[in-house]
Amino acid sequence: MDKVMLITGASRGIGAATAQLAARRGYAVCLNYRQRADAAEQLAQRIRQAGGRAITLAADVADEKQVAALFAAIDREFGRLDVLVNNAGMLERQMRLEEMDAARLQRVFATNVQGSFLCAREAIKRMSTAHGGRGGAIVNLSSVAARLGAPNEYIDYAAAKAAIDAMTIGLAKEVAAEGIRVNAVRPGVVYTDIHASGGEPDRVERVRASVPMARGGQPEEIAEAVLWLASDQASYTSGALLDVAGGR
Repeated sequence: MDKVMLITGASRGIGAATAQLAARRGYAVCLNYRQRADAAEQLAQRIRQAGGRAITLAADVADEKQVAALFAAIDREFGRLDVLVNNAGMLERQMRLEEMDAARLQRVFATNVQGSFLCAREAIKRMSTAHGGRGGAIVNLSSVAARLGAPNEYIDYAAAKAAIDAMTIGLAKEVAAEGIRVNAVRPGVVYTDIHASGGEPDRVERVRASVPMARGGQPEEIAEAVLWLASDQASYTSGALLDVAGGR
């Protein structure tokens, strides 16, 4: 059977680009989405029409019960999981810290941090040789915001991604002897819809001059890094934080 990859938040942007590239490289892909059912199904149809295998699975990764149901559905459909891509993420409107309330912080950390932890937990139960698994790979989507801080915009998002960096390093060490590699990709400014959530759809155009390569990135460029970390070509790479940010 083809290797099976779960991509959370796969209906758009980096997640969708990763799914399409993974399918072309022979993975059966599980496309998780929270609300965008139409976009996820359209992506799955394109993958199937190109000869790949794809299913769509609805779940809010911040909800423990929904995460459990998500992985149970993968068990039923494929009976295995080889790669988890923790891509689901969100940010809120740009503002300074003194304007943020606790509800916003809870939303940002629930999706970006708790969701990644919960999905990694379920993936380990299936991949770890200590649990009878065959091993596998986890690739987390972090951000260069984790080291730049995103001042005056969304330091809460930056802090959440810094938590993902710490989780990547610690978890990589925790499961290294159980056949699981854990790495993270840290994109820079990339042309995706997430910037609209922050209230500035054209943010990449505004900040691209601060990028040494003087341009924003494309989702497909991030997907290439994700697929490399998931592949056997990265067999001795674990605990890595790979910046794909145009030199920023």
